[in-house]
Amino acid sequence: MRENARGGYAWVTLLAWAFAPGCRGGSAQSANDAPKDLNLPGVDTHDLTPRENHEFARYVTELPSPCPAVAIPLAQCILEKRPCARCTSAASAVATAVREGMAREQVEGLYAARFDPSGARTVPIGNSPTRGPEQAAVTIVEFADFECPYCQRVAPALDAACEKHKSKVRFVFKFMPLAMHPHSELAAGAAVAAEMQGKFWEMHDLLFANGSRLEPSDLEEYARAIGLDLHRFRQDVASPVVKERIAADRKLADDLGVRATPTIFINGRNYDLQANLDDWIDGEIAAGASP
Repeated sequence: MRENARGGYAWVTLLAWAFAPGCRGGSAQSANDAPKDLNLPGVDTHDLTPRENHEFARYVTELPSPCPAVAIPLAQCILEKRPCARCTSAASAVATAVREGMAREQVEGLYAARFDPSGARTVPIGNSPTRGPEQAAVTIVEFADFECPYCQRVAPALDAACEKHKSKVRFVFKFMPLAMHPHSELAAGAAVAAEMQGKFWEMHDLLFANGSRLEPSDLEEYARAIGLDLHRFRQDVASPVVKERIAADRKLADDLGVRATPTIFINGRNYDLQANLDDWIDGEIAAGASP
């Protein structure tokens, strides 16, 4: 679960994304026509039951390749070694969905959100704090609230993923303090003020590590710990420039339909927090390296 802008919680899911027409790639096979077992190179299905294998085979022979130039079913794309680097990742995601017992509409929704070529959205980086190479194969954009416990929990995983893939991943942070959290706006302001002195990521790490201690005195303690000019810090936190910066990220979140924290986009696609982050990133890296 994660927190939403109305002060409640929302299940992390990709089902809200519409499944685009034509995503099945032609007429669907009947259950009797679909192969009862199908081994695809690079796709681990060893632990699927016979029923799950049958279900997996049906999906991968119906769903289309995620590469627009390869207009054939997913399984055929892999078996014929067509030039579509996303195919193996897509089939692996389907296998995981089947293994987890997802219903058909859930599998199709997940597939559309993550692999439909038209599903990626443009998420402007603007002047947001970033780390990682500008020309990275993967861009991760997070909308987060420093007082949100779910953002605090996901922060170490994001840090680890960025470190593991640091030559290929660019991480972008967007401010989305929620009204339900009394200290979130001030904490966001402290992070922007720290950025104005070149210490955003140091403050970012301290705020997430100490999410239950975000009183003004705590923020000044963190500012002192990372070597900020305290007089300037106090002035900047309360400045119109800082407030406008946070408001701009909120507007972008509204434009993108972001309603909860954390919300994460990976190469413009809404990342499902229940999915394996490394697998998702590896799939994007492989796709970027495809011809």
